[in-house]
Amino acid sequence: MTDDRHAPDTDAPGTDAPATDTLAAMGKAAVFTPADFDRLLEAGLPQAHRAGIRTREMGHGTVTLTMPASEDFLRPGGTVSGPAMFALADVALYGAVLSMAGHVVLAVTSNMTITFLRRPPARPLVAQARIVRMGRSLAYGEVTLYSEGEDDPVAHATGTYAIPRG
Repeated sequence: MTDDRHAPDTDAPGTDAPATDTLAAMGKAAVFTPADFDRLLEAGLPQAHRAGIRTREMGHGTVTLTMPASEDFLRPGGTVSGPAMFALADVALYGAVLSMAGHVVLAVTSNMTITFLRRPPARPLVAQARIVRMGRSLAYGEVTLYSEGEDDPVAHATGTYAIPRG
C-alpha cells in the first residue's frame, strides 16, 4: 500500500505556481520554483542534472527531489549505491537551503552524515529535505530518502551548510 506522500502536490506552496504576496511578506514563500531550481542545477551543478536529479516540489525550507536508478548508480546485487544516495541527499539539502536563503549558489556543505537504513531496490529514489534551523551563516537540515512508491525510508541524512556572507 502506498500513500500520496511521494506524489506531486500541485496546490502546495513552492510549486510552479507563483507564491502569494501574503506568503512572501511573511517570509514563508519558497525563493525558487521547481523549474528554477532545475535550471540552476543544469547551469551550476551539471553532474546532478546529468544524473537525472529533478525537483518535484519546493517550499519554504523544504524540497522533494527524484533521481532515476540508472545502471550507473547500481552496485553488485542490483541495489542503488551509497555514493549515489549520498549525492542525492546533498543536492536535496542544497535545495532546501536555497529555498530559504535565496540565490546563494556559493553555499557549501560543511558537514553531512548519512545512515543507510535498508537496501534500496533498483528503482527511482525520492529525497525529502527540510531545514531544521536556519541561521545567518549556517543552515542545519535533514533528508529522508525513499524508494519511489514505498513508505519505509532507505536512508536518513543530516547536514550543515555554510552560507557565505555578503
